[in-house]
This record gives sequence, C-alpha cells and structure tokens, in this order.
Amino acid sequence: MNAPALALAAVHKRFGAVHALRGVDLRVPRGSIFALIGPNGAGKTTLFSVVCGFLRADQGSIDVLGGPPDVMRFKGRLAALPQDAVLGRELTVREHLTFLARLQGMSPETARREAERVLAIVDLGELAGRRAGTLSHGQVKRVGVAQAFLGDPELILLDEPTAGLDPRHAHDLREALRGHRGQRTIVISSHNLQELEAICDEAAFIEKGQTLEAGAVSALTAQDAEVFVVLAPGPEPIDQVRAHLGDVAVEWDTQRRVLRVSFQPGPNRAAEDVIAAVLRELLAQGARISGVGKGRSLEQRYLEATR
Repeated sequence: MNAPALALAAVHKRFGAVHALRGVDLRVPRGSIFALIGPNGAGKTTLFSVVCGFLRADQGSIDVLGGPPDVMRFKGRLAALPQDAVLGRELTVREHLTFLARLQGMSPETARREAERVLAIVDLGELAGRRAGTLSHGQVKRVGVAQAFLGDPELILLDEPTAGLDPRHAHDLREALRGHRGQRTIVISSHNLQELEAICDEAAFIEKGQTLEAGAVSALTAQDAEVFVVLAPGPEPIDQVRAHLGDVAVEWDTQRRVLRVSFQPGPNRAAEDVIAAVLRELLAQGARISGVGKGRSLEQRYLEATR
C-alpha cells in the first residue's frame, strides 16, 4: 500500500485560550483530489499552515510527503494558495511568476518557460504582460492558482481556488484540476460543496478543529448504498415498495416527495438493480416519476454530520 501524501493523527494547535485544532486526524492518498470541508473558523487555514511548516503543532503526529513539516524540505515539492493571494503590483504577471520560479532554483530561461506553462493552465496567457496591479479579483485568483503549479509540486493546497471566478473560468479551472488527478495530490478547501463533489475523490468534514468524518466521496454520499426517486403529484405507494423490496430501509419525505431506499450492496445488488426494482413497483402501483438518482449530495451529508 502506497504511503499517503499527507497523514495527521491527533493534531492539536492552540493560540492562547483558543484551541484551533482539537485532535485532527487526516489521511490524504497520493494522487488524489481531496476536499477539506468546514465553516469559517473550523481550523482549515490553521491546518494548512501546520502542514506547510509555517506553524508548529502543539501535539500530534504529522507526516507530509514522507517526513515532518519543514519549509526547506518542501522547496519545489509543496505549494499552497491562500484564499487571497497577494501579487507584486508593479510586476507584470510574467515577471511575477518568473521571479517565483527563479526562487525555486530554475535558470532564467527555464523560469520563463515555466511561467508560460502555468499561465496556460489557467488560460491567462494573453495577460502575461499586464501589471498585476491592474488585474481584476478573478484574474488575480487565477494567477495565484498558476503560481501554485510552478515546478510541478507533488502536493498542492488550494484555499477557495474558484471563489470570485466567473462561471466559465471556474469550469475551466475545475477541468484543469481534474486533468492532474493521479499526477499529484491536490487538497482543496472550499464552501462550494457541489463543486467539490464533482471533482474530488476523497473528503473530510472539519468542525471546531476536529475531524467529524472522512473517506471516499462515493462512500460519504452513499452512491453505492442508497437510491432516491422523486414522485410527481399522485399515488404514494410507499408501503408497497417497502413490502416488495424486503430488507431495505425506506424513507419518505412528504414535503419534497422524495422516496429514499438504503440497502446493503452486494454482487447481485447494485444501485442500478435497486433503482429498477423500485421503479417497477412504483409504476405498477400507478405512481408518476419525476426524478431518480443515487446517494445523497455532499452538502446533505455535511449538514447531517454537523447537526
């Protein structure tokens, strides 16, 4: 089994009377896109700072890329994008990125090529000659994301990478991140749970400095163990479905008209098989179907975990 890119066990961090991290446990597989989900003040920024080696944990075990957090050891291997990246206002975008690439030890020519490469990732090549101080908030955000990819780091930490982007550029950035799956490990902190569900393999819920739940997104959202059907106004044969399917848990949301069926998956019982059985019984009883799907949204699971 491959060693994880990031592993934390019982990590604590205090700032005077404030207990920012209260025993965080986290395991991020190499090559995954990992979602770190929690409200403001949950400890996500502190956690990023501890992982990067900017802050020292008071207690617990931290392994990052096979060793303890150390800024010098991370040179060229780890990159982090804070929520509000700051650029040199008088430098052009190309000069800013080239300067940062030079700090990683690249030659002048290699640094210039690297700046052009990462600008292409965020579709900002046409703005390479613009001074950073003239960029919009969304453009600054995209330059910050490009900056995080300088040097092809093994581990990238992104804090709200699509916040402030228009829909097209947010979509393009999501696609770019998907394209790096398996090549490097990316940890994303964001409040956009629909976006995280679409691009992330694994996720962790953080609340008040603690890990509430963590695992594969498909497992957290019960993609393989729960199905739902939305009924149009008309017959509601819920009891018949329950009797017909046997050893399953059936929930009926009267207000939203959503029928949920939870089951134990097996070789002969996939989600698609259960959907087919539910639909057959509903239609046989005269019910009208307006929607069908698998699992719960990541947002629903998060709200359930934090109640």
